[in-house]
Amino acid sequence: MAARLRELYLTKTVPALSKEFSYKNVMAVPKIDKITINIGMGEATQNAKLMDGAVNELGQIAGQKPVITKATKSIAQFKLREGQSIGCMVTLRGDRMYEFFDRLVNVALPRVRDFRGVSSKSFDGRGNYTLGIKDQLIFPEIDYSKVDKTKGMNICITTTARTDAEGLALLRTMGMPFRQ
Repeated sequence: MAARLRELYLTKTVPALSKEFSYKNVMAVPKIDKITINIGMGEATQNAKLMDGAVNELGQIAGQKPVITKATKSIAQFKLREGQSIGCMVTLRGDRMYEFFDRLVNVALPRVRDFRGVSSKSFDGRGNYTLGIKDQLIFPEIDYSKVDKTKGMNICITTTARTDAEGLALLRTMGMPFRQ
């Protein structure tokens, strides 16, 4: 079964963006390339058990096994040694990516307390969007009783758009709730 958002992209987003930015070729229309979810666990230097919880929860949210990221340098002030586990990340592409984006936009973000929309200033100049979430409990996959510590995460949506305006138009037509 194809993802619901892929159908939306092909039927609504491509014609709308082609008209707005007057693309001659369908392949020139920007699309979401990948979504990267990252949890940085600085506290894992003292307590290695926190890492297991982060890996399990990120696996439940993303639907695939996360990669554990390790420190590349030793930093004495942070009590950090080279090769020590300090976070985990997962890169989503294809149907899993569309499925996650659908859940993020329609289920998770509306569950944030006092939610008025996400900022449209978080673009990087090349059409990619980064979003920070303070709490993993907004995702319905996470069981509240099994959470020992709330963990924030960074969600980076990488697009093939060349400018921020194109990226904003792409995400807005895909249903991302931007602040007015």
